[in-house]
Amino acid sequence: MNNDIATAMANLSTGIYVLTVNDGTHRHGMSSSWVVQVSGEPPLFMAAIDNNHFSRAMVANVGAFGFNIVGRRGKELEDYFYSARSRKPDNLEGLAYELSPQLKMPWLNLAMISIEARVVDSHIAGDHTLFIAEMVGVRIGEKDQPLTSLDLEYVYVGGKGVMKR
Repeated sequence: MNNDIATAMANLSTGIYVLTVNDGTHRHGMSSSWVVQVSGEPPLFMAAIDNNHFSRAMVANVGAFGFNIVGRRGKELEDYFYSARSRKPDNLEGLAYELSPQLKMPWLNLAMISIEARVVDSHIAGDHTLFIAEMVGVRIGEKDQPLTSLDLEYVYVGGKGVMKR
């Protein structure tokens, strides 16, 4: 990606989230910012996962994921999932979480809102897979201000590309 395109992509503001998945063997999470609502009725949203990311195959296999909205008080979640410490199959060890009631996806205690989501469709789009999901359950935590890409000193632009602000 050339620098001008990367700069333009970096200035598309997004929320900061942690996508989690439990396949019965591993419980894994990843920083996720490429997410958007795609339907009001039924309520559907889309999360993009890099085709080479460990979580992608897990989500495709189980057809579900947890989606944790990170607030300002939970910024340490983004710090952890952005770091090299999180690059292992069972990277939720040491983090406080519970499994969602229906789909048994990890809900992080530090998240301001957690969603259990069932995948209803997926599409490959370049180097990412777009997972379209319905909300099966929601847990509302402490009132907080959602963290956005504008609150970070860096922004993910795809692949291994991260740009400093």
